Amino acid sequence: MNFRISHSTQYSYSEPVSLCRNEASLLIRDTPWQRCLRSELQIEPSPSDVRHRLDMFGNRVSHFAIQQPHNKLTVAAVSEVSVCSNPNILVSANEYSWEVTKARLKSERTSETLDALPFLYDSPFAQRSVQLEAYAQTSFLPDRPLGEAVFDLMQRIYHEFKYDPGFTTISTPLSKVLSDRRGVCQDFAHLGVACLRSMGLAARYVSGYIETLPPAGQERLVGADASHAWFSVYVAGVGWVDFDPTNNKLLSDQHITVAWGRDFADVSPLRGVALGGGKHKVSVSVDVARQPDSPVCLPN
Repeated sequence: MNFRISHSTQYSYSEPVSLCRNEASLLIRDTPWQRCLRSELQIEPSPSDVRHRLDMFGNRVSHFAIQQPHNKLTVAAVSEVSVCSNPNILVSANEYSWEVTKARLKSERTSETLDALPFLYDSPFAQRSVQLEAYAQTSFLPDRPLGEAVFDLMQRIYHEFKYDPGFTTISTPLSKVLSDRRGVCQDFAHLGVACLRSMGLAARYVSGYIETLPPAGQERLVGADASHAWFSVYVAGVGWVDFDPTNNKLLSDQHITVAWGRDFADVSPLRGVALGGGKHKVSVSVDVARQPDSPVCLPN
């Protein structure tokens, strides 16, 4: 499946900003299931300095500075990507029990296992707890295949939690999300990550997009999409398997991955500091548009 994605963020200031420095995680990465054909930033006013790097997880991170007075800042990422899916991934994830992967994370020292170790431990927005372990244990029965256990956890989050855009902010603790059973995709991704870590498994937070289709007979609204988040678990001998608790589904050819990290703090789409500006307003527009398919060589 081929897509063109436009993600535009606009800051409007009540007073001029004389200087700002920013970091963006908006450029799409290659993965075993997707190939980024084009991904570029369009920044207005024109920045005086733009630099790109790969972070410790292989994400494409951009840094830029604007050193002229401005009352408005627009940062747009325009990307083209080809995505495929692996219908047999859950079968592979069920080859061993969850306890086997947990034990292999402790004993193995392969490059794949070492890369997974940072995702075993607490991060600012996804910390282990006794309460989260108790919630997860319902899914993680003794000797249960790992893929089956995580799939059950994903289904429980989908059915037991209400999607409520007005209920949480980035600072809302997971304990409140768990007790009130409400949140958004970001919260559900953090919840899944923290539950898995509480069970001794490696889990990461994934940021990206998902194609949304309009109801039958209606035209799709340009710019009405949104960024998305889900979680993935490390499966020994297989790699990473992604689960989307907001939509109760495995990663599909409608999911576009931008970046992954320990939690949202590692992959925030845009952040920075500004000198001046007074009060400000932020508006975000995202458009995920399916393109005519053409043969694309995907990564192995």
